[in-house]
Amino acid sequence: MVNTGDNLSHPAAVDEVLEALEPLRRFPGVFVPGSNDYYAPQWKNPLRYLHSPSKLEGEPEELDWRRLFAGFEAEGWRSLTNRTARLDVGDHVLDFSGVDDPHIGRDEFQGWPETRGETPAPVRIAVAHAPVRAALDTFAQTGADLILAGHTHGGQVCLPGGHALVTNCDLPRSQARGLSTFTSTAQQVGSPRSGQPSRQVPLHVSAGIGTSATAPVRLFCPPEATLLEVHDS
Repeated sequence: MVNTGDNLSHPAAVDEVLEALEPLRRFPGVFVPGSNDYYAPQWKNPLRYLHSPSKLEGEPEELDWRRLFAGFEAEGWRSLTNRTARLDVGDHVLDFSGVDDPHIGRDEFQGWPETRGETPAPVRIAVAHAPVRAALDTFAQTGADLILAGHTHGGQVCLPGGHALVTNCDLPRSQARGLSTFTSTAQQVGSPRSGQPSRQVPLHVSAGIGTSATAPVRLFCPPEATLLEVHDS
């Protein structure tokens, strides 16, 4: 199980979230937080999303994220909040690297778990709440085999056919939900890794099962929890 954040949005939501996710917490899992795990959302004009991504303003109300995280970890889920983790799932070794929410500038990439000379090599899975391109580029250039994110709500309010109007980050609208290919930007002039070859990595962005607490509507964007099957190439 991979939880990509924004679980709370309300000061009294911790118990309800833990109860709702209890059947899934029986499985091995990892999680990263989103801004709405740390802070209660503030009302804003939805049209502002068409101009630029949202940002924290003033002094937002802090939520009980510590108790939420403790609840996840009590059942065995591993925090990837600027951390790495290795999970042995059946006959497979999965290496994870995650970051805190890039959308509010809390991400600090910590590399990958140290290799032990496994044959076959572990599958490297990177996880972030917001699919901000700088974070995705770091994952891709350090060897991720798969990148998982959320945050976009799939656009939440879309045109017919699920065409997103916004992603609330710098990811193209065509990649607002589902499986696509992320191409690193390392060859761009001024990139910290300029001169390195670009890489293409599968990227999955979940549209999630909820909405913004201040705009509780979805249009042409049904809620989703995704089952991904990963096969050896």
